[in-house]
Amino acid sequence: MLMISPRMASGMQEKQYTPSLLSFFIYNPKFGPREGEEEKKILFYHPIEIEKNEKIRNVGLCEAIVQFTRTFCPTKPAKSLHTQKNRQFFHEPEENYWMVMVVRNPMVEKPNKDGKPPTVEYQEEEIIDSVYGSVLQQCYSMYKLFNGTFSRAFEAGGVELLTQKLEKFFYRYLQTLHLQSCDLLDVFGGISFFPLDKMTYLKIQSFVNRVEESLSLVKYTAFLYNDQLIWSGLEQDDMRILYKYLTTSLFPRHTEPELAGRDSPLRPEVAGNLLHYGRFLTGPANLKDPDAKFRFPRIFVNTEDSYEELHLIVYKAMSAAVCFMVNSAVDLSREFCEQLDSLVGPHLTLLASDICEQYNVNRRISGPEKEPQFKFIYFNHMNLAEKSTIHMRKTASVSLTSVHPDLMKILGDINCDFARVDEDEEIIVKAMTDYWVVGKKSDQRELYVILNQKNANLIEVNEEVKRLCATQFNNIFFLD
Repeated sequence: MLMISPRMASGMQEKQYTPSLLSFFIYNPKFGPREGEEEKKILFYHPIEIEKNEKIRNVGLCEAIVQFTRTFCPTKPAKSLHTQKNRQFFHEPEENYWMVMVVRNPMVEKPNKDGKPPTVEYQEEEIIDSVYGSVLQQCYSMYKLFNGTFSRAFEAGGVELLTQKLEKFFYRYLQTLHLQSCDLLDVFGGISFFPLDKMTYLKIQSFVNRVEESLSLVKYTAFLYNDQLIWSGLEQDDMRILYKYLTTSLFPRHTEPELAGRDSPLRPEVAGNLLHYGRFLTGPANLKDPDAKFRFPRIFVNTEDSYEELHLIVYKAMSAAVCFMVNSAVDLSREFCEQLDSLVGPHLTLLASDICEQYNVNRRISGPEKEPQFKFIYFNHMNLAEKSTIHMRKTASVSLTSVHPDLMKILGDINCDFARVDEDEEIIVKAMTDYWVVGKKSDQRELYVILNQKNANLIEVNEEVKRLCATQFNNIFFLD
């Protein structure tokens, strides 16, 4: 299917305003069923300074929209409401608990002559429902990772405990939402895997088995290198949200050089013949400090089944990081942390060096990297594997992409088309500039390619995408 994109025209001396968060609230209609009790429904509301009657009015409007849409499809209530100035997103993560996010549409302010006030144009079509709907779902998943479900908090301490937990978490978390950086990767919520040869992978598997055997308290382990996942003992959905927290929040706060020098403050120690660069990213900053605190963040996993509450211990040596998860009923002592540090530190340092060396060897064999004629995003729905050459850096606060935002919008539009059908599909879009955009959906896998070939035709673009699949995805079968 070929489409011509009329986008990517720019105006002169215009002010562009990106999407921004207007309000975010959580309510339960069962908590204030009678007239005069409407305020009891509201469990959390941002911004806090909004007047009480307006909060009640906004929540009542959302209730009405949800009930009205249920008359058409009882099993699928409203997901979003489009207006000229903003877009509202609705999500019911648990029965009767509703989360609502209101996003101001991007707008363009155009200057007028003769001193007249500028004209404001709202760009309603710039907001993609699937992207911001996914962001709202991530808000719940991140809350649940650190606090458990809404209903469990309500059962434990009623509305008072639930509202306390919501306020404590969301007032901080909403400050990290940078809606102007959201794109197709938020829809996928995938995991970037680190490519390894079999021998190095077996070394890591052996390391994980040895640690879990020596430290019997450890229930689950995850191993990452350069912010990419190598090994995980968690269920996919739990690992997916933990991976997002690690790579967009925890790791960026603890950046360090790949290799520390001899005079580095990272305290290289000799244990036998092994250097020791290991340190805790959660828990005690310095084990030798007599006043060190041995408190670790708690996370909740398998909330659908066994509902496990765990301590999260994140330990790092150079570019390798390991997450150890221990049952929260256990009090973690100084002795346990010292045992973990002495056991894991030297071996993790050695493993990090091995991985780095192997990675550099593979890069030398593959030859120097040239600037390719194409950029791509790949996602596999089966194992959540994600790969992007479009994103140079992706954290909670910034998404640096190497292509124009209008091209990212086209990728999102193609993804929406793919979501509507179950069959395999291919879409080719010619943008008004020199770019071609290609989307392929095949057997639970999606590939999006951006080609900068001004004079290419459809046949040449198709051949270029085939060459890309043969070189970058030679062990993955894409249907033609």
